[in-house]
Amino acid sequence: MALQATKDTNSGTGLAEAIDLLLDKGLVINADITVSIAGTELLGIKARAALASFETAAEYGLEFPSGTNRETKAWKELEQGKETCPQCGKSVLRDDLLEEGCPYCGWKSAKAKEKSEADDELAA
Repeated sequence: MALQATKDTNSGTGLAEAIDLLLDKGLVINADITVSIAGTELLGIKARAALASFETAAEYGLEFPSGTNRETKAWKELEQGKETCPQCGKSVLRDDLLEEGCPYCGWKSAKAKEKSEADDELAA
């Protein structure tokens, strides 16, 4: 009997989720390579490679290459800081979460609710 590939619809692990997890947690590879002959080291190479989001890399103190453009959206998000939505658990910019609410699940902070009610009163 031949084995057949089956798709598990309950696992929910797609490529996008795997990449999101990888960037969220980060991946660091350290390699120390030496070439020796008769106990004498001829060549030594130390390499370190990291794959992570800007946020994760900064959290772990990884250094960024010189000339990195700090005017990108990712840098701005890193500088502003993120908070976790209390309802869905996704990371959202702190200011956006407090002022407008969560764009993923629609949760609104007390400040956002007050602002929405004030806007409704002005419109009426």
